[in-house]
Amino acid sequence: MRLRILTLLLFATQLLLGGRASAFEWRLAKLEGRDFVPLVNLVDFYGLREFRRASAGFQMGAGLRELRGHSGSVEFYINGLKFNLSYPVREHDGELWVSRMDLSKVIEPVMRPQAIRNGGRIETVVLDAGHGGHDKGAHNAYGTEKDYTLDVVLKAKRLFENAGYRVVLTRPGDQFVPLEERVKIANRQPNALFLSVHFNSGGAGSGVETYTLAPCGVPSMMADGPRVSDWQRCPGNTRDAENMALATATHAALIHDIRPYAPEMPDRGIKRARFVVIRDITIPGVLLECGFLTNQYDARRIAAGDYRRQLAASLLMAVERYNNALKPQMSVVSNSGAVPGERRVISGPSVGAERPPAQRREGGD
Repeated sequence: MRLRILTLLLFATQLLLGGRASAFEWRLAKLEGRDFVPLVNLVDFYGLREFRRASAGFQMGAGLRELRGHSGSVEFYINGLKFNLSYPVREHDGELWVSRMDLSKVIEPVMRPQAIRNGGRIETVVLDAGHGGHDKGAHNAYGTEKDYTLDVVLKAKRLFENAGYRVVLTRPGDQFVPLEERVKIANRQPNALFLSVHFNSGGAGSGVETYTLAPCGVPSMMADGPRVSDWQRCPGNTRDAENMALATATHAALIHDIRPYAPEMPDRGIKRARFVVIRDITIPGVLLECGFLTNQYDARRIAAGDYRRQLAASLLMAVERYNNALKPQMSVVSNSGAVPGERRVISGPSVGAERPPAQRREGGD
């Protein structure tokens, strides 16, 4: 498991090398007004060995390069790490299909991070401790979210600085900082990324989840349903690919590193939302929910100093993996073509050509 997590972002450096000069031909199907591609295309494009089905389940590849999931579900696993797709895998004409949006915005940045065009080495890390001052966030008998997030961030700051990174804090102490000010702090930093640390609350929920900005046209998982605002391009959408690569590196580090300290805390996956701090920043960023303060199991672990120290260490590991994953590799794109996405289209209309249904309503997260 350790090896699989460590190599999650580093596979696919020599895909379909062998002299193929022409672009890869993707098959497209319009299902309920949205473009889908067959999963068997992914087998060929990413050089996976085989495609296997068992009832509604499917698996592509094996070992260090494995994709799996179920028909009708948004849960999709890459190398054992859980992702939540924007749209369920569909069955059509006897085949399984994945949305073109999920291919270009989720699968491609994870499978080929070296092909991300805007990627550059990160030298500055903006650490954002959620809440602060009069805004306590979630709380329980052990403590408050604002104190836990600041503790993790201060621990992480020392680790990043010792590793040679420049660190910027959105709040260095127990003060209230408006969300918009946090965004301004982040956007002033060159060669930087943004990590926002939070702890969750709600019902009997348990586990760790990582949020990245929802692409334009994709509903937020934190909303009650589709909205007109889903189709408004946000400043952070210029970093969709980097955001997903960063979310993958961060979530993999969290899940792996906290396992010894919270073995029963589940992996809730990588999700999409339009929280202000990841919506309006122009550098890559993610928001982390590192456990539920309203769950007794999670709460006891969060209250333990070892758990928070490990969270801080996992943030450093995540950034190191992110930097390594985005290093350009030899001829990654030239022979293998591109996925059908917003800016690199092989055939058919671009993702951006899909239009919002008339019934979408205004709103925001």
